[in-house]
Amino acid sequence: MLKKWLPWKFIIKRAARAYGFLDPITLLARLRRFGHPSEVHEPIELIRAGVVFHARGLVNTRAIQYNLDWIWPFWIVKQFKPNDISFIPRGFAFSHVNLTHRNWTAVGHPDLPHYPIVDPRGLVTPYLDSWSIDCWLLPENGPMLVPSEVEKVHQRLNLEDDALSVFTRTQKAGLRLDTTVRVDETSDGCQTHIHASGFAENGGYLVLALRPYNPEGIQFIDSIAFDQEDCCFLINGQTGVHFNHEPEKVIFSNYEKGDVAHILDQAEQETAVKCDIGMATAAAIFPVAKKRTTEITVSMPLVDAAAASSSSSETVIGESPVQGWQSCLDNTARLKVPDEKIRFLYDAAVRTMLLLSAGNAYPGPYTYKRFWFRDACLMIHALLAIGLSKRASRMILDFPSRQTLTGYFQSQEGEWDSNGQVLWIAGRLHELTGITYDTAFIKSIFKGANWIINKRSQLDTDKPHHGLLPAGFSAEHLGPNDYYYWDNYWGLAGLRAAGRMAGDYNFHKDQDEFYRQAAAFHQHIMNSIDKVSEKKRQGGIPASPYRRMDAGAVGSIVADYPLQLTLPNDPMIMKTIAYLMENCFHSGAFFQDMIHSGINVYLTLAIAQSLLRAGDPTYRQLIQTVADLSTPTGQWPEAIHPFTRGGCMGDGQHGWASAEWLMMMRNLFVREEGNTIIIGSGIFPKWIESGKEISFGPTLIPGGELTVTMRGSGSAVFLDLDVDNRNAAINIVVAIPGYQTHKLFNTCHALEIKRLPLSLF
Repeated sequence: MLKKWLPWKFIIKRAARAYGFLDPITLLARLRRFGHPSEVHEPIELIRAGVVFHARGLVNTRAIQYNLDWIWPFWIVKQFKPNDISFIPRGFAFSHVNLTHRNWTAVGHPDLPHYPIVDPRGLVTPYLDSWSIDCWLLPENGPMLVPSEVEKVHQRLNLEDDALSVFTRTQKAGLRLDTTVRVDETSDGCQTHIHASGFAENGGYLVLALRPYNPEGIQFIDSIAFDQEDCCFLINGQTGVHFNHEPEKVIFSNYEKGDVAHILDQAEQETAVKCDIGMATAAAIFPVAKKRTTEITVSMPLVDAAAASSSSSETVIGESPVQGWQSCLDNTARLKVPDEKIRFLYDAAVRTMLLLSAGNAYPGPYTYKRFWFRDACLMIHALLAIGLSKRASRMILDFPSRQTLTGYFQSQEGEWDSNGQVLWIAGRLHELTGITYDTAFIKSIFKGANWIINKRSQLDTDKPHHGLLPAGFSAEHLGPNDYYYWDNYWGLAGLRAAGRMAGDYNFHKDQDEFYRQAAAFHQHIMNSIDKVSEKKRQGGIPASPYRRMDAGAVGSIVADYPLQLTLPNDPMIMKTIAYLMENCFHSGAFFQDMIHSGINVYLTLAIAQSLLRAGDPTYRQLIQTVADLSTPTGQWPEAIHPFTRGGCMGDGQHGWASAEWLMMMRNLFVREEGNTIIIGSGIFPKWIESGKEISFGPTLIPGGELTVTMRGSGSAVFLDLDVDNRNAAINIVVAIPGYQTHKLFNTCHALEIKRLPLSLF
């Protein structure tokens, strides 16, 4: 009530002027003029996340630059070093945040949504936004081996069937430090294990240190105590870090004394430390004999004490964690190609998808460990492609719990693409598995479809946005509030999906209405594009009817992939791609100027998908570029710094990127066009020429499953299709580049396909 009666804007303006500050009300109004009027100006969820992010950055500003003699994580070492390409000047920086090496790799259990992460130098952050554990090697003589300060290390992702682990090796003359991080099921529940191994030619010490930071910056440690009886550290009075051997000594320090790294040679004097500033550090020190290896194992509960005692602690939706890695992997499609890196990236992406869909589908294990319909639907699409239909259906069936009374599927307020995405992915699940939705779910779908219908603008018939969804911030990285074609294409696809499902469930009146509305919606989109001057759109489709062609136009190719609202090789889509490749590519991949300001993997792969659909072999170059941009552990951050090749935006392990890699690999072998399944249209010629067997599957197709296996000889390809297809309306076309095309009509499962004369391709 007070908000209605008190003149808040006047009070704020007067207070700002009285103290010499810029008027925030006027400034905000000016900022909003860069976008179109919208019912939601700024999404509160993103504002909240941004405030938290930069609050951390402000703490970093106070803690780091005045204590550069501390041992810091890799990103800080690089970003604060004046002779490094990652260096960022700090004079006018509002906050100090990780902008150059946002890279990490999660380990975990495929049925538990808790993700210890490992940075590029082996720093382990065991809990969400927690403190970290680092390992150092102190020789008897000479400087300490600190992984974050070494230019090059060897790091890899180990893909064991029973676990997932990150191995990091750091070495220099006479010294070698290895760490392996994994999560194991034990009698005490799931545990995070760090296995550290130190070798020193002349002897020394293996140091396991507690650090008040993580890959985003400072994370306070107020107190540390060592419990000798249990051989463990207690951090902030609760979380236990257990050692399998008692250390020779334990050293503590606080902010006033400085980093514990500087007093490792001191005698053990205390068993605990407190720090009012929150910068307590500690180190457990283990002797390393000459030319011998010392091995230590550190273990912690996968779920930290605070989360375990909280009623909001996440669990898997609708079931208990009963499966392990092997059980989950047994149900996934396998890729077999002679390119070891491409195969490794596929296998790594499968595991990333399993991790990030243990509960809700999250686009990342750390910065983006929150739910968006956009990322979730695209990630679920990849889960379906690799055969994980039960996991996909479990999440889709939970979507109505996030639907408002008006029919809006809301994860972030003001995003108008979500309803179309939910309807589309629900339609895909129904199409691929034949799932029978219950009445309540179908009503939710119809309610979502009617929300799209009612949300569209029916005013301003002379305006380019007539009939479109309202202005909004859409996918965030397309620009300020606008009438984005991205939103509208999703809405159109959602209405069509709702129409198909209405027909399948004999709701013919609703079917007719949804199809009628979809036809009108499509016409309004086309009319809107036609109203954009040719000079502005250059034959393509800009991000909105009020934008020139720019990097935001990448959102408009969603009409082609994955929605297939346009035919293959559509002229406007191809003009859009041509513009993007000529003006918005860097080092062979799409560079998103807006917000991300980095090379974007999932958008590069979306362009590659459209090129594949059009029969343009350039898609192969984009796939290879994306492979080369991966980290040693087979991951991609959301956006990649053009020089450091480290992450510069978002999460350091991005689920959407991994999902698009899976979809790319699947579509090389098995691609859908309406009622036709196209086999092998993306196969790399060098894979065939190798003479080795290549395969993919089993993957879901409408009404069944399909596995493709082939082997090339000098003049032919021997193809075998393992088809379990319950849909007689599906046709199969084999279209391997450079070989004869065959239409199979579900009658032939083994075939010899002759090579075309060179003059024909």
